[in-house]
Amino acid sequence: MFQTIVNVSKLIIGLLHKHSRFLLNLFLISLVLCFCLHPLRFASHYNYICPEKIPFELEPAYFPKKNACMIVVATQAHLQLFYPDKKPLEESQFLAYRLSILPGGQWRPQRCQPLFNVAIILPYRNRQIQLLIFLNYIHPFLQLQNLDYRIFVVEQTSDKEFNRAKLFNVGFVEASKTSNFHCFIFQDIDLIPQNLRNIYACTKLPRHMSSSVNTFRYNLPYTGLFGGAIAITKHLFLQVNGFSNVYFGWGAEDDDFYNRLQSKGLPVTRFSPEISRYFMLSHRKESPSITRFTHLEEASKRFNTDGISNLQYRIISHQLQPLYSWILVKI
Repeated sequence: MFQTIVNVSKLIIGLLHKHSRFLLNLFLISLVLCFCLHPLRFASHYNYICPEKIPFELEPAYFPKKNACMIVVATQAHLQLFYPDKKPLEESQFLAYRLSILPGGQWRPQRCQPLFNVAIILPYRNRQIQLLIFLNYIHPFLQLQNLDYRIFVVEQTSDKEFNRAKLFNVGFVEASKTSNFHCFIFQDIDLIPQNLRNIYACTKLPRHMSSSVNTFRYNLPYTGLFGGAIAITKHLFLQVNGFSNVYFGWGAEDDDFYNRLQSKGLPVTRFSPEISRYFMLSHRKESPSITRFTHLEEASKRFNTDGISNLQYRIISHQLQPLYSWILVKI
């Protein structure tokens, strides 16, 4: 019996020695997988506004003395409306008529006095189907929240690389010419909100709205992320001089804006992960800009001189579409 144990031990040691490189690689791969898939790798433990505290953190634009609109309390039936599926899309004119949307994508509740006045800014280029899907979902969503809102689609001409951040700045300036909006939401059109309690209004501090996206398994990849969909009041946006104008191509403009907020002592807030859920529509990935890291490294030197303060552009067309205000701009 003892000799059998010795022989088996020698066999195992021999196999381990023979296949040591393979076993080492297998062990390293296992470690990498554990790191990548472990939930603590993601920033789900970030501080967030608890659902019961949301009404106290929101920043109203109006203070009606009577008949104020109630802040939304979602039902499960409502939540199921906002999961993208094979539901047929409505034609723009019909949807605008059915939902009583004014030309230019304007709407406000008639049965109560709204608390929030919001401009939603969407940068755009060559994503017609995504835009139609977004508009079909977002208008009913916003109306159930009893908001006074207007949607602006800012399209860039095709002569230069796409500059998402500068289009946000253009949208801010042009929207401000039409009304004294209190709150601005800057959002990509490929993100669909999935929880009606994710109020499309501003909080006292800048808010990262899309902190829980399906492509990240509904986790926040890192606490400094401030892209996708954000909400910020007009006076705070002006305080940080808006977005940078130098980021042509994909990447880093969100990190630049986050750093601007930090430089002014403005922490980012978020609602809880179950409320901040978004579904990302499929789309072709853009190639990263080769200059993004250089611009980001030098960003702090430009905070006061690069943004709303030096914004230059030319409006090619400005039209009131049934579901949105369309601004075609050369930058």
